Amino acid sequence: MNYQEILKILTTFRDERGWQKYHNLKDLALSVNLEASEILEIFQWQDSSQKLDDKQLEHLKEEIADTLIYLFFMCDKLNIDPEDIIAQKMQRNQKRHWKINDDEL
Repeated sequence: MNYQEILKILTTFRDERGWQKYHNLKDLALSVNLEASEILEIFQWQDSSQKLDDKQLEHLKEEIADTLIYLFFMCDKLNIDPEDIIAQKMQRNQKRHWKINDDEL
């Protein structure tokens, strides 16, 4: 599926339930943050080298999807294409340079 197909499925689902009235930019931004926090919660108190078990991986996929869904709704509200803004950001990043200590790698 491409972005437009995904967006159509999402907006149809939302509109069938009458949820569009809740999808203002402020509430969408709050929802992105809440869902992203649920991603962090999966890793809380774990060693960084610890592998996720199957249940954690499924939970992580659901929370990533929830976060992306709200971001897609934000993009729709702002009339921007996420693929375009990612491409633009990567072009800017290509011109940037970050200093990294070898000890941090």
